[in-house]
Amino acid sequence: MTAQEQEQLARTLWSIADKLRGAMSADDFRDYMLSFLFLRYLSTNYEEAAQKVLGMRFDEENSFVAWANENEEDINLLETQLKRQLHYLIKPQFLWSNIVSLAKKQDNELLNTLQGGFKFIEEESFQSTFRGLFSEINLTADKLGRNYSERNKLICEIVEEIANGMHGYMLDGDVLGDAYEYLIGQFAAGSGKKAGEFYTPQQISSILSNIVTFPCQNNNSKKRKGLENILDFACGSGSLLLNVRKEMGKNIGKIYGQEKNITTYNLARMNMILHGVKDTEFEIFQGDTLKNEWDIFNETNPAKKITFDAIVANPPFSYRWEPDSSVSTDFRFAEYGVAPKSAADFAFLLHGFHFLGKEGVMAIVLPHGVLFRGGAEERIRQKLLEDNNIDTVIGLPANLFYSTSIPVCILVLKKCRSDENVLFINASDHFEKGKRQNRLSVDNIEKIISTYRERKGEDRYSRLVPQKEIVENGYNLNITRYISTDKDEESIDLADVHAKLVAVEKDIENATKEHNTFLKQLGLKELP
Repeated sequence: MTAQEQEQLARTLWSIADKLRGAMSADDFRDYMLSFLFLRYLSTNYEEAAQKVLGMRFDEENSFVAWANENEEDINLLETQLKRQLHYLIKPQFLWSNIVSLAKKQDNELLNTLQGGFKFIEEESFQSTFRGLFSEINLTADKLGRNYSERNKLICEIVEEIANGMHGYMLDGDVLGDAYEYLIGQFAAGSGKKAGEFYTPQQISSILSNIVTFPCQNNNSKKRKGLENILDFACGSGSLLLNVRKEMGKNIGKIYGQEKNITTYNLARMNMILHGVKDTEFEIFQGDTLKNEWDIFNETNPAKKITFDAIVANPPFSYRWEPDSSVSTDFRFAEYGVAPKSAADFAFLLHGFHFLGKEGVMAIVLPHGVLFRGGAEERIRQKLLEDNNIDTVIGLPANLFYSTSIPVCILVLKKCRSDENVLFINASDHFEKGKRQNRLSVDNIEKIISTYRERKGEDRYSRLVPQKEIVENGYNLNITRYISTDKDEESIDLADVHAKLVAVEKDIENATKEHNTFLKQLGLKELP
């Protein structure tokens, strides 16, 4: 599929969503639409695998579902083989092709069949990754219609529109996954502040992904050949993790993600599978990062402690939290202190930093307040700087996110640093202005990445700052303290200005004389 066809598919799917959601909120309709796309993906893979095993080709006239109904004795053997191959199972009546067939006939059993299919995939499909995957999809909700008949009619319409919109597209590789990502972005645009729960703009995601794929000792332009593992402890829909995977050419041992919100947690799992990430290649956990609810992060034996080659994160900005009395002795915070209740930014940062490997790189998006706020946050900054763990501070433009208009920064942290200078990049004025959101162009993004990679200074844009200077500034990392964006006043050539004024006065004098000539001819009073 060409890039143009891929873009057209994404736009077609969005136009379907925009047309059908009606009075339903973008958040609500998103979950239905994306779940149907996911079912379509699983079903297509399942039927293609079945065709290969059977050495047969199926189509609308001679469907796999019809074959299965006529060959009940053979289906059990086939299912056993497919479970080993795909790690999941879908009963023929729950396949997308059958759902579409029911939709086209406006069959009154579609809704019940779809609900049964979602339940089967969650509970009996053999794949533990699918447990609870559709838990937020309520096909009996009043928002779909006042009664079963109305709800069934709407679902028939949605399914048929999706099927028609996708007809004729060869959905190989990451094509459907990329279309899924596009839809997530479009739904985020209509979700306002809620978008921050599940979506990191692709431009920012691209910057973070590039940063962590370069070696810890960043003294060359070559990316790492591979990563053993990566982590995003506030992973949302998983787009950051997938971007790192894309940058690495899929050369990653395992992907780890954590997400507190159950709806977003489900989106992340679907997103991984839609992008061809095998169930053995990723692990997404639902739980509270600040409370450290994931067991793999609570290993007390240092020899068994899990660490990561790359960590990316875009946690909620200035999140209010309630640390209890035991937090001060928490192994993640004990050396640094506890972030204030009013803003958990440094609590998120320290959680990730604790699990960063010795040669790992961590890039995290945070509000600018972390750079200069006092109290506990100042003490945490001081400790990180004294230990030479803060590598780079990048200031981004305002209004890049759907969820907030504030400018944000990226902090890059490492445990391998020998250079005691901190690189500051002020990219706040380098963007393309949009109607609703500003955006970073390809050139804007490349400039940030190349400046980071080469650790180069540029007037009014970037500077390597000695740690001594930061100490003298009270461990304040406010970017404008180190990079002046003020432009030099334009020099004025007084002699040139005087000559221009004289010329203007001469022009006025000549014009007045000519005008008075006309007035005199008309017998009118001349101008002084």
